Amino acid sequence: MNTHAWYTHFTKNFSKVAGKSLTFIFAMILIIAWLISGPFFNFSNTWQLVINTATTIITFIMVFVIQNTQNRDTEAMQVKLDELIRVSKKAQNVLLDLEDLDEEQIDALRKKYIDIAQSTRKDSKK
Repeated sequence: MNTHAWYTHFTKNFSKVAGKSLTFIFAMILIIAWLISGPFFNFSNTWQLVINTATTIITFIMVFVIQNTQNRDTEAMQVKLDELIRVSKKAQNVLLDLEDLDEEQIDALRKKYIDIAQSTRKDSKK
């Protein structure tokens, strides 16, 4: 398994586990245990450092996992939309791979469709 496939496999599984309610409950139990342990450690700097370090590491990792999952989901959705556009008889195939255009090209197409929508609204009021 190459590095890319391993990373994709890891992030898929990690995001599934991270999104479960049991994971949230486990995290809450850890926080409550940390809070309860405060008096035993005299609320020391080390006691505070443990939770700060743990949450920073988890947040850092989750940024990459969430971004990877979101990118993969967005790409899959784009492929599905492209297929719907491709098979629709009245669709304009120019809209395929729209996400690869630069901002100005997308704005021009958006303006075109806004004009079409406004024109259609005017025609439907007649």
